[in-house]
Amino acid sequence: MTMPAPPRRRWSGLLFALALLALVVASFASLPLHLAALFTLDAAASVQEFLAGFAPPELKSGFLVKTALATAETLSMSALGTLLAVLAGLILAIPAAGRFGRVPRATVRALLNVLRSIPELVWASVLLIAAGLGPFPGTLALAAHTAGVLGRLFADALENAPALPEQSLRTNGVRPLAAFFYATLPQTLPQMLSYSLYRWENNIRAAAVLGVVGAGGLGQMLKYHLSLFQMPKAATVILAMLLLVALVDAASFGLRRALTR
Repeated sequence: MTMPAPPRRRWSGLLFALALLALVVASFASLPLHLAALFTLDAAASVQEFLAGFAPPELKSGFLVKTALATAETLSMSALGTLLAVLAGLILAIPAAGRFGRVPRATVRALLNVLRSIPELVWASVLLIAAGLGPFPGTLALAAHTAGVLGRLFADALENAPALPEQSLRTNGVRPLAAFFYATLPQTLPQMLSYSLYRWENNIRAAAVLGVVGAGGLGQMLKYHLSLFQMPKAATVILAMLLLVALVDAASFGLRRALTR
């Protein structure tokens, strides 16, 4: 009785780990990191003096109403931007999953790479020139970047879905589009919804940052008050950001948990 041949040792994983380790070591060696200066008494005193300027936060009713409106604007930007990205990502994911051949797959995946490789701040800076200041260019910036991310994730989910249910329907005479919507899409829909909710969480933070470049919302308020050294008002805006992120994280977690039951 012949013994089975021992499994071949794969060196690709080890080589990748070594290359990653070399990259990390080279990063620390090439960057001028002054870690010792971060823990000096002067640095601690400066940070303490800076943080003391934020207390107490501004709690006047007029400013709280203004902050609440900016919070609603930030939430609307993130929700609408994510919704547009989900629709665009799903449309682009179908050809990116190879449904129409190799050439459309490669072309659409290249487009998705471009969309997600450009940060939201860059998209916002470009769109601010075209559409002016306000939440509209911020919403489009979130939608453009997130469409690239979700389109790639959706395409991978469609490609990794079991093909047997759709093939069975097509063998029985069902049209390809109908077989896709009745067999493949329902299998991947929970995963797509989970991806969408996670990106919504990220877009809440991104929408707050986009306001720094003039895209409205809490970020624009924060930049304005920090530039005028109005630290108590800036503290109120920061607290509103933290509360908004916490609420959206909790809602998203609850929805994801409900979907997996």
